[in-house]
Amino acid sequence: MAKYIYQHDNWTDFTWQEDKIRNLFGDVKYQQGKLNVIVSAIGFPQKEESLLNTFTSDILKSSEIEGELLNYDQVRSSIARHLGIETAGLAPSARHIEGLVEMALDATQRYENPLTEERLFGWHNALFPSGYSGAYKIDVACYRKGEMQIVSGTTGNAKVCYEAIPQAHVQQEMNRFLSWLNTDSGIDNILKAAIAHFWFIIIHPFDDGNGRIARTITDMQLAKAEKSAQRFYSLSSQILAEKKAYYEVLQKVQWSADSDITDWLLFFLSCMKNALLASEQASLHVFHKAMFWTKNEHTPINERQRLILNKLLEGNFVGKLQSSKYAKICKCSQDTASRDIKDLIEKGILRKEEGGGRNTNYELNE
Repeated sequence: MAKYIYQHDNWTDFTWQEDKIRNLFGDVKYQQGKLNVIVSAIGFPQKEESLLNTFTSDILKSSEIEGELLNYDQVRSSIARHLGIETAGLAPSARHIEGLVEMALDATQRYENPLTEERLFGWHNALFPSGYSGAYKIDVACYRKGEMQIVSGTTGNAKVCYEAIPQAHVQQEMNRFLSWLNTDSGIDNILKAAIAHFWFIIIHPFDDGNGRIARTITDMQLAKAEKSAQRFYSLSSQILAEKKAYYEVLQKVQWSADSDITDWLLFFLSCMKNALLASEQASLHVFHKAMFWTKNEHTPINERQRLILNKLLEGNFVGKLQSSKYAKICKCSQDTASRDIKDLIEKGILRKEEGGGRNTNYELNE
């Protein structure tokens, strides 16, 4: 009969096939370095904005993985306040959002501090300040006091996907986990982040919040790998994008009879590479936007033109720019839109797109 990975002797003696992960691991290291070069070329205001965007996305997406949708403005405002970043119109944040932000920033801003049981319980308390998970009362700031099953499906058609380590063994297993995490074992910190994520998920030590805390531990370990409290890519955003594969690989590797976690490391490294690539594109948009406005700092540009140009520079403009779309976005007349576009063409900022067909399309003259 098949056994869960933790039901085997010495189950935390994890192994992996070095030849299978080598190239992907090298790609991750390369992308890390490349992103650092791009970010270092961005001005301080833009770097601050990117940092704020990354932390906001990470907290929103980590909660979304668990099915909880948070208020974007409240999360962003809370992070800005905690980091001392000045932004217009800071929205007051709900108590549980403040707790999520405090947990995330404690992990990344104080990554050099050991992860103790007390600190871990503090994170859990920050996640559930009311002592409730939804409508259910849970044990907070302590390890679970009962058995844990991960169940999928609807009532009456439920399927047990995973039975966590027995409650009687949780304390012992967590002592071993924290001791390993806080000791330099000679493993690269990126791989250590991946192992820590999997190890914590297998133990599942809390009544709720295990996934979010696992990802927070991962972020802390990645900050340690980069020796930086600043984060310009969001692993949680990428995990959400690959959520189905994330759960599939966890479910597959939980049955490993020989503690081989190669498949998990391959997924983790691939996910991290994709997160870095996505951040590279976003950072290049920030860089180009900053360069554009530096170049045109003395060019007379009205607020309507500035709104459209920022949308084009940020790379999230839907479809092609036409005078009718310009008028709709800026809430102005078609004649005003045409005059604004003609003015930007004369200043060398926009140009007509070739082969536009019946409708004239415009693009940045880069």
